[in-house]
Amino acid sequence: MAYREKKCRICEQQIHEVDCKDVNLLQGFISFQGKIINRKRTGNCAKHQRAATQAIKRARFLALLPYIGDQ
Repeated sequence: MAYREKKCRICEQQIHEVDCKDVNLLQGFISFQGKIINRKRTGNCAKHQRAATQAIKRARFLALLPYIGDQ
């Protein structure tokens, strides 16, 4: 079965720095339960997945993103 290789969204949009205040971008990397989606599903490269994970954790601490989603 043929499948399309996923590309890193951050590389494609040429974002130089993943900011913890960019909630719209970070919401694409968390599930509806509030969990961080892994690299295999998002298609991010390793560098940007680490940056996105760190930004999500900082945004949660600043109360911009929820720790848990809707139950």
